[in-house]
Amino acid sequence: MKKALITGANKGIGFETARQLLQQGFYVYLGSRDIAKGLEAVETLRAERLTQVEFVALDVTDDNSVQAARRAIGQTTVSLDVLINNAGINGGSPYTALEANSSQFMATFDTNVIGAARVTQAFIDLLRKSPEPRIVNVSTSVGSLALQSDPNWPAYSVAKYAVYSASKAALNMYTIHLAYELRDTAFKVNAVCPGYTSTDFTFHHGGKVAVAGNRIVRYALIDQNGPSGKFFSEETNPETGTIPW
Repeated sequence: MKKALITGANKGIGFETARQLLQQGFYVYLGSRDIAKGLEAVETLRAERLTQVEFVALDVTDDNSVQAARRAIGQTTVSLDVLINNAGINGGSPYTALEANSSQFMATFDTNVIGAARVTQAFIDLLRKSPEPRIVNVSTSVGSLALQSDPNWPAYSVAKYAVYSASKAALNMYTIHLAYELRDTAFKVNAVCPGYTSTDFTFHHGGKVAVAGNRIVRYALIDQNGPSGKFFSEETNPETGTIPW
């Protein structure tokens, strides 16, 4: 049975991704910094007869929490097949480059970029023991430098969230470097935009969470002929899914 760890999986897209991987026969470690909500999420899935799921307390901004999660998971498995770095925050308002304060930038980068790196480094040894390890960094088309600078992009005038966009652009760069460093291995590492989705994150505006979860799961399941080091947004480019950095 393949095993996956998903960060920030107690609700929204992370939770739906957990559900869909469970339906694919995975054993899922559901990471959540909120213990009560994480346990509740696990019980919800088990009530759906998706029983191969385990809650893991995991705050991606806390070194001790990440190391504790690594020890806990390491006690139950010798390998990990999929890591989905899903945990993220939008930085809060004000959203503009001239008004957002330093605390917003620090907190958002700590979660969205450093958190992903922190978790990846902690679990890379377990991932290396999988015959087909996959890492999906949940990104967004809003983090594309090319699109953000293109006046013809449909979201050009509305997707200007300076802190969030900057953090996801940085996550994209981390993805490129991670894929490069693992280029001669069985790893596949990609950045995936789930699309504008109706969750707490978007104040419940946007598309269906099931569609978003499926977009992430697709790249968690790619075979050895699949891509690595790429940036995908099927919402932005329905034909190939690839979008410019």
